[in-house]
Amino acid sequence: MKLYPAIDLKDGVCVRLLRGEMMTATSFNDDPADQALRFSAMGFEALHVVDLNGAFEGHSVNHNAVASILDVMMGASVQLGGGIRDMDGIERWLDAGVSRVILGTAAVRDPALVKNAARLFPGHVAVGIDAREGRVAVQGWAETTEMRAVELAKAFEGCGVGAIIVTDISRDGLKTGVNIDLTGELADAVSIPIIASGGVRDIADLRALKARPGNPIEGAILGRALYDGDIDPTEALLAVR
Repeated sequence: MKLYPAIDLKDGVCVRLLRGEMMTATSFNDDPADQALRFSAMGFEALHVVDLNGAFEGHSVNHNAVASILDVMMGASVQLGGGIRDMDGIERWLDAGVSRVILGTAAVRDPALVKNAARLFPGHVAVGIDAREGRVAVQGWAETTEMRAVELAKAFEGCGVGAIIVTDISRDGLKTGVNIDLTGELADAVSIPIIASGGVRDIADLRALKARPGNPIEGAILGRALYDGDIDPTEALLAVR
């Protein structure tokens, strides 16, 4: 199982939110490249980067901050989401060095775009499924649809999507524990690798994800618990190997 430290970008700096609400932003580092290097020094080989402004505005906003991360993370895996909603944006970020682009709102609004991109760039397109009480949320989590998370996941079976990142919005940033049931439901429903996100609080959460019966969980995203020091990086990496 792979671990992805999260770098959430708001107005060019690294922040963490509570339940995805922008007014709850807490700044952790005003230098995204420095934060990326810190995570690399801890032993992490992949990053999960989100352009929060982009997610709300519908197009990439934190270009310079993302570019600075890519400049220092040569050879590492960087997946990027937030405001990527057309083929030009997908191609631009992949050409810039992003390993995998994450499409969330586009997966609901324009599933044909996601499928076409996944066929053109197999393994380099991920679907971000953000769920509130099992139902998919879009537009930076501001709008909840009637579509169930597992239904959306199944829609992308067999088209080349490299991963599905499933986030329980109600737990995000709160360190209340990852939603193993929701994550496992998706893992067992599709053959696409599933990455857990939202609420991871400690090493026990990671061990529980790894040990659950059924299809394996491909990875987990670490946010506030890592920033706050509740998760020891060395111990976490050992726990998932």
